[in-house]
Amino acid sequence: MRLHVIGLGGAGVRVADRLAADHDDDPFLAGVNAFDTDMDALGALDALGEDRRYRFGDAAGGDGLGGDLHAGRRLGDAHASELGREMDDQRPSLAEAFLIVVGLGGAAGAGAAPALAEELSRLYDAPVYALGFLPTPSETEEPDGDEGPPSAAAGNAAAGSAASGNGTEPRTPHRPLAERNAARTLDALSDRCAAVFPFDNAAWLRPGETLGGARDRLNGVAAERIAALFGAGETPEGTSTPQQVLDASDVARAVGGDGEIAAIGHATQAVESSEGGSRFGLGLFGSSEPAEVDTSAAVSAIETVIRKAARGKNTVEVPDGRADRTLLVVGGPPQWLNREAIADGRRWLAGEAGSDAILSGDAPVPGGDAVSAVVVRSGVDEPERLREIRETIR
Repeated sequence: MRLHVIGLGGAGVRVADRLAADHDDDPFLAGVNAFDTDMDALGALDALGEDRRYRFGDAAGGDGLGGDLHAGRRLGDAHASELGREMDDQRPSLAEAFLIVVGLGGAAGAGAAPALAEELSRLYDAPVYALGFLPTPSETEEPDGDEGPPSAAAGNAAAGSAASGNGTEPRTPHRPLAERNAARTLDALSDRCAAVFPFDNAAWLRPGETLGGARDRLNGVAAERIAALFGAGETPEGTSTPQQVLDASDVARAVGGDGEIAAIGHATQAVESSEGGSRFGLGLFGSSEPAEVDTSAAVSAIETVIRKAARGKNTVEVPDGRADRTLLVVGGPPQWLNREAIADGRRWLAGEAGSDAILSGDAPVPGGDAVSAVVVRSGVDEPERLREIRETIR
């Protein structure tokens, strides 16, 4: 499917920049824009040129909004049409879906995201999705006395963070309003977006890792999952056609259209390429025919990646694995895509999710060296972290 990505605020623009760096030439990425009130955040981008980045909101003074969500909402209402026009050069009318990427605990991006989602829904018939980074509990805690005050533009892990002051790893920013901002922004986006994909920063931190130190890694994880889901149905010209083609309508049916919470799981397993010769890469008497793949090896690889994608770390927790709707996409070298194993995986997922509402597709990668699975679940029970955040405004 053709996806137009809009990064809003510090968190969003960095992920948008990472997507452009890693996937600008991929057919699924129809357009990328980066919008922020912070000139420094936009200036730090590498892959997106000036024609795809834009500073809005002169009232913010160029430094961000210091956590004031109400100011962010006012800016969003005032500038949503302006931001929509800034996308025109990339022909957004050709997009089959829009994805707004934003840090939910901030002010500029989180404040503007609902208004932009509403504007895009008014202008185009394509669904609007949001991927939002959840703040960690440590962000609302008082910093240690020797750390000094945080910078005004400090953001979440994907947005960047203040320097530690000792020339080492960036520290966790102090943002006392982050959880309340996130709760209000989640509600607003659920009212205006077809689906919301929360990304739980805290769940992805490694033992002893700081939020600032994890920034680049978490950006990469988020970009990888966006590409794995929305790029699954797009294959370069001249390559193998999927047996079960995944398109924009499949994603829309799987995630729903009522602003429900959805989670993305993804896993890969390295395999030996089955293209152009034997499993040892020497060919059979110079044959260019794909080598045969041992059935048991293919079945094992597919079973492994499906279970890891479902039960491994998702963008947000899926309580008990249950969901109203599930989407499964299995990819890899065509010879490794065993149909029976994929069908078994569907049945296993139905039992795991407690629902037979499962859509599936395949993503052949000729000459590839890995088998992969994407599992998307929507209509999940509320994760504990989301419940904690919502309780801050009750």
